[in-house]
Amino acid sequence: MDYKHLFSKTEVKEHTFRNRYVVAPMTRISAEKDGRANETMKEYYERFAKGGFSAIISEGIYLDESYSQGYHDQPGLAKDEHVQAWKQVVDAVHNHDSIMIAQLMHAGGQSQGNSYTDETIAPSAIPPKGEQLGFYGGSGPFQTPKAMTEEDIEEVKGAFVQSAIRAKEAGFDGVEIHGANGYLLDQFLTDYLNHREDQYGGSKENRLRIVLEVIKGIRQAVGPDYMVGIRISQIKVSDPDHKWAEGEAEANYIFSQLGSSSLDYIHVTDQDATAPAFGENTKTLAQAAKDFGKLPVLANGQLGDPGKADALLEAHQADLVTLGTSALANPDLPNKVKKGKDLDAFNFEKILLPQAKVKDHELQMKIEQ
Repeated sequence: MDYKHLFSKTEVKEHTFRNRYVVAPMTRISAEKDGRANETMKEYYERFAKGGFSAIISEGIYLDESYSQGYHDQPGLAKDEHVQAWKQVVDAVHNHDSIMIAQLMHAGGQSQGNSYTDETIAPSAIPPKGEQLGFYGGSGPFQTPKAMTEEDIEEVKGAFVQSAIRAKEAGFDGVEIHGANGYLLDQFLTDYLNHREDQYGGSKENRLRIVLEVIKGIRQAVGPDYMVGIRISQIKVSDPDHKWAEGEAEANYIFSQLGSSSLDYIHVTDQDATAPAFGENTKTLAQAAKDFGKLPVLANGQLGDPGKADALLEAHQADLVTLGTSALANPDLPNKVKKGKDLDAFNFEKILLPQAKVKDHELQMKIEQ
């Protein structure tokens, strides 16, 4: 099959994506202890560019030397040394004509490893559900975070802005705001984690406020021509079955507000990108983002089968597809598909990148949807 939709070109913010394949952001914990990117990371990202992916979204990058870090050995964009270290990675990807986007992340209450503090912060003093992930060196329940003050909120917004400026300086083609998977911005959106009684809590309008303010601040800092996107999900690392309380109506509000902002794309992730997201006979999350947000949509969730991915594009539910586990199993997946070659299945315990750091007997990576 020619998969004509997967191998057609498209544009986002004047960047030409030579096909519709994008590498999804995946937590790696393979940076230096001080957050600098390194040769291991350069090789990791470059192999996807060599393999034919039109674009690569980085793992979540922490923002500051304060509360944002989520995992030990996570990379940062918090200081000039981080900028300089990322340049070699970005240059390697650009050498193969692929686009590189930095995902900016504040872990909030879902942090389980931070070199700068033992404390976590969140909208309210409510710990995430579940337990920390052994894949990332954590164990036991998440600690109870400190409820953020308005000063904390201002500092977080400033950290997102400064990190975006550093990403631009490092040569990234754009930034993706991490508003998904249970991290800080998603914690504000989540009713059971946000019990604030000020302008950042309560109604869905208030809970979305910080997200819109982060978008506005970044856009003002990087200018009108720089690509800015956001990742949104219902599911979380700590709560994979979570759904928005108001279902499709809440999706309508969230995506329409994001679509009215200065964003250039919306990236959604679900357990299965082709499944109804809000109950039987409802829209997929990608379709909701497309219909309500009216921006280019990146869809993620079990789209490694090229026929399934191509059909999603043909149905106009998404403009690009992002791959995690399928990309790990097949770093050259676009090239393989184009040549009609069989794809390797993902095996969690066997596909352990030899250059990644191992923490005792634990697995080297956790794949977020």
